[in-house]
Amino acid sequence: MTTPSSFDLIFRNALLRGVGSTVDIGVINSRIAAIAPQLACEAAEIDFGGHLALPGFVDTHIHLDKACLLGRCGHDHGSVSQAIRAVAAMKKDFTIEDVYARGARVLERAIVNGTTRMRTHVEIDPRIGLRGFEAVKALKRDYAWAIGLELCVFPQEGLTNDPGAEELLIQALRDGGEVIGGCPYMDADPNAHLARIFDLAQEFDVDVDLHLDFDLDPSWWHLDEVCRQTEQRNYGGRVAIGHATKLSALPPDRMKAATAQLARSGVAVTVLPATDLYLMGREATHNAPRGLTLAHKLAGDGVVCSVATNNVLNPFTPFGDASLLRMANFYANVAHASVSDFDTCLDLVTELPARLMNLPDYGIKVGNPADLIVLDTKDSRFAIAELPDVLMGFKGGRQTFARARPTLFKR
Repeated sequence: MTTPSSFDLIFRNALLRGVGSTVDIGVINSRIAAIAPQLACEAAEIDFGGHLALPGFVDTHIHLDKACLLGRCGHDHGSVSQAIRAVAAMKKDFTIEDVYARGARVLERAIVNGTTRMRTHVEIDPRIGLRGFEAVKALKRDYAWAIGLELCVFPQEGLTNDPGAEELLIQALRDGGEVIGGCPYMDADPNAHLARIFDLAQEFDVDVDLHLDFDLDPSWWHLDEVCRQTEQRNYGGRVAIGHATKLSALPPDRMKAATAQLARSGVAVTVLPATDLYLMGREATHNAPRGLTLAHKLAGDGVVCSVATNNVLNPFTPFGDASLLRMANFYANVAHASVSDFDTCLDLVTELPARLMNLPDYGIKVGNPADLIVLDTKDSRFAIAELPDVLMGFKGGRQTFARARPTLFKR
């Protein structure tokens, strides 16, 4: 039984989601040891003042290796393929130091905006080689004090049609790659691409996270093959697809069938609002489609979903501050989320992406790491609606950042 003197640290007056009154959180050896009102304690204390504490935001899909490229090329890119070509032309000149510096800039913004877990997709191909991978591995090591970074290695330019890509991909998986991704729409043989990605996933026992169905033409897609491969290989709960904007173009009957297929197969969906909205529907002269798949509705029907960042300040998305709270608010606006959906929208950047990433130690629970953030609100219902500041963050009970509340100088 925990005795008062055994706590290393105690967080006072924390408001937790689903708990009616504030509680204290006791920490021992960087882990949560007790959650209860008015814990007796003789150790150091930090008072949360009744503000909302969360286990931190979880970003399941971001590209640190190609972030912050504004100013290096023109940005009049009207399609996914144009953005890919623009980055491909630049990345052959990327250095490890360059990728590290740009990635660090985004990571630091993510940290102070409350992200505690992140999956970054890293391009592996003969143009960039393993330079981006080496840089992101260094970021993972150097920022472990504040954020848990997971590396998803993938061939952006295709696989079967890009000689040398597979060998580099295998090398990355042997040297620290934790998830494998794919981009079948960039391959001359999409099904062979997917089959090989799943082969490697099984060989190295890693999860799969794919860029998929990134346009608004629902007459064809690769979703069926992904679900088939997932079921055939018993990989349910270990596969995610990012973008999936084709789902937004489906009529209700087809959407119902696709939702059931995703839920049955155990394939998760990550929606990337900033990029999806920026690149989809640009050819329309009026009444442009949004191109945004409704993650909160999919989640309500049993599909694990997340909302994530994708790109920051580059040809795919020339905006961004790595704030998942802002992204969730942005999503809720565009997706016509009602007030009753706000809790689910918060789930899309916390609990649900943690499930997508299969994080067993996520959450403010006894036994878990003392990783948490504090928002400047005293009602979790308003976290999405009012975009409160993230006041402070902790990893393993150690404070990682603080943000001072603004001061008004009244007359």
